[in-house]
Order: sequence, then structure tokens, then C-alpha cells
Amino acid sequence: MSHNRVTPGYDASDRPLSEWSGPELQHLAERRPEELYAAVEQLCRSASAEGPGDACVARAAGRIAETLADTRSRDCATFAVDIVGRLLPVEATDRGEADRLLRSVAAKLVKAQHLRDLEPLFGELPDGIPSPAVELRACLLGELALIGSGAGRRTLDAYAERLSELGHPLARLPRTRLDIEHRFTVRVRGLGPIKTPTQLRSRFPEVPSTDSGAVAGGRASDTRDDGRAEAAARPFTAGGWAREPEARFFTLPSPLNPDDFGMSFITELPLRCLAGEGGRRVSALACATTPDDVLNELFSASYNGGANGQGQGGAYARLYAWESLYALMGLPAGVPFLEAVRQATDHRWLRFMAFTDWFHHDTSDAAFAVLDPTRTRVTVLAATDTDVDRDVLG
Repeated sequence: MSHNRVTPGYDASDRPLSEWSGPELQHLAERRPEELYAAVEQLCRSASAEGPGDACVARAAGRIAETLADTRSRDCATFAVDIVGRLLPVEATDRGEADRLLRSVAAKLVKAQHLRDLEPLFGELPDGIPSPAVELRACLLGELALIGSGAGRRTLDAYAERLSELGHPLARLPRTRLDIEHRFTVRVRGLGPIKTPTQLRSRFPEVPSTDSGAVAGGRASDTRDDGRAEAAARPFTAGGWAREPEARFFTLPSPLNPDDFGMSFITELPLRCLAGEGGRRVSALACATTPDDVLNELFSASYNGGANGQGQGGAYARLYAWESLYALMGLPAGVPFLEAVRQATDHRWLRFMAFTDWFHHDTSDAAFAVLDPTRTRVTVLAATDTDVDRDVLG
């Protein structure tokens, strides 16, 4: 049998696996998953024996793993995990695509399979982190946490504890969903991206501008922190948003009156996102928001991915959202999550909007400003998924 075909028992097609359609793969996964798995196993082994670089094999195997993960049965779950955790030719797979596949398979498994069929996958504790098999199980635990499942199961708890001992980044996340995360993965009809001032005003209370706010903004000093900026922007960069986000930090010589923390203050800051107004002159505005709104926006940026990017799966979208929120508040990574939630209520949070050469409001945009409890430090994070005038803005 050619290594690029399924076993002879299935007569629907004699074409290479890479050319099979989704319905064909789903049909075989539902009827004879062991046959589909056997074909992938031989395909991957042949590719490994023939040498590196068979990206076509990796793509075909990945598609089949996703199909099996999405087909409810213990065998399908086991086969999907073995394909991406052991069989997939690592040398033929782009790192970004490999990460996407692991996260996609984990998300599909949690959505499609019964927990009782996933629990046996955690029977053997890992010795280290750098392994696709371990990474997949870490993502599975992260996806289970988002649906409030898995905690309290001895096998899963032992695996999670081991990941924590090994220092896996996902292991620091809570094993249960926090109340502040209540909007994660939830889509509400009519509440898509905010593109107009009317939409922004209809959802959040507008903060009036003040002359004293403009004066205070002109006195702010730019404080550079590349590591913190990278963490703040990570949800958008990981999701593949079109343009590099702007994350900036400012200090004030004296505490800012909270009433002055509005658009007149923000427009005086030396922000790239507010430079120039192009051909559309519409008043900029700022509205008060809440930490859960900001956290959900950060989560959605990497969970859904940009127009030309890819979603990162729930587990990593959650991690990136929290890392960004910590960076916006300037909190050390060791601060417990519930303590971060408490401290977030002491900050002031704004959403703002402007029509400039940066923002175009035809896909997705996000812009936030945060005032810390001392009223002397301000963080601004702006992102756009519009890829126009790149040559102009850089």
C-alpha cells in the first residue's frame, strides 16, 4: 500500500490523504477510526524514513488529528492525542503551525469528548516540559479549566501539580474559572467590535474632557519598559493582529485628579496611535470601563485571532490575557490572581477611540488607558487589525 493512501478496507477514495475533504475524513473517523489512524501512522513513519521536510505529510496528519479530536469516542481521542503528541514529524512542521495544531486539538477534544474518555490520557506524569505530548495535556487542562471541569479529579490534579513543579507557564493559571472571566468565549449577538462613537457611548459612560486634564497630560513623562510592553501587547501579537500594538507607560510629577483622567489628558500624550487625523476628522472620546471588560478584550484578541492571524486556543489566550493585565497594572508575576482582581478595582480604566492614521474602524480596534491607585502612573495600550498605510506608520 502506498504510504499516502488509507488502508484497502475503505473504498470511498484512493486519493492521497492530503486531498481528502472534511466530510470524507469525518465519515471514516466515525465508522473506522482505527483504519484512519493506521494510515496516518504509516504516512508519518514513511515520511520520517524518507527524510525531513515533508510539510504535506504534517498538514495531512494534522487535519486528521483535528477530525479525530472532533469525533466523540475514546478511541478517537486516544488516536488524535497520539498523532500530535508522538507521530507528527516535528522536523516537517513549522513551530507556529505546530503550536496552533496542539492548541486546536486540545480545544476540540474538550468540546467533543466526555471527561471520562480524556482522564486516562493523564495517567503517566511527565519528566520534563519540552514535549508535544506534555504540551497537549497542559493545553487540555487549560481548556478544561475554562469550562469548569477537571478540578478535583485525582489523576488530573496530579498532572497539573507536576506541571507546576516543572514550571510550565499554563500551570500558574487557576484550575477553575474566576468570576472576572465570566465573558470568556461568550459571544453576544449585537456586541461585536466597537467601530463608532455611538456604539462606544451606548455601552460605556463617556468621561468629560477637562482643561486641567490636558495640562496634566502635557506634563507626563514617557517611561520605557520593553519587557512590560511586550507582555501588555502579547494578546494582539500572538493573535496575529495586522499592526504592532502600541504599549506605553507614563509617570506624572504629582497625583492626577481622577476627574481629569479623560480624553483631553490622553491626547496630550506622545502616542503614535493619535498622531495625525487623516482625512476623517471625528472627535476622539474616552469612556469609563471595568477590569473584566478589558480582560475579556485581551482574551478575545488572541482567542479569535486577527483577520490574517490565527486563534491561539482558550488556554493560551487566557494566559496572554492575564499577563497583559498584569503588565497594564505593573504587577509582578508572583501576585496571586485574586489579589490582582482586588487591586484592579483600585485602578481607573478607560476605553478610548479616535479616527487617525492609526485607527480606521473597519475591522477591529482596541485602545485602553489605565491610571494606577497612586494616580501618578498611566499605561496606554492600543491595537488595530487594519493593515493600511503600513509604509507610512511603520
